[in-house]
Amino acid sequence: MKEFVVCAYAKSELAMVYFPSAITPHAAVNMLMTWIKRDEKLMEKLRNLRYERNSKWFKLREVRAIVEHLGEP
Repeated sequence: MKEFVVCAYAKSELAMVYFPSAITPHAAVNMLMTWIKRDEKLMEKLRNLRYERNSKWFKLREVRAIVEHLGEP
């Protein structure tokens, strides 16, 4: 398995890393966002990092926060 690299990711790309068995990238994004939204501390951290809900990308600092809270995929 390829080593996970913390960097900026398209939401669909990061979601597919967390959910490789998802049927589509869209489904993977939905699953990842469900996990993120259920973690109140993570959502607060992302808001403090100026997370933009409609962005197609997670910035490096957002990916770091996600991995810190959810663990490495």
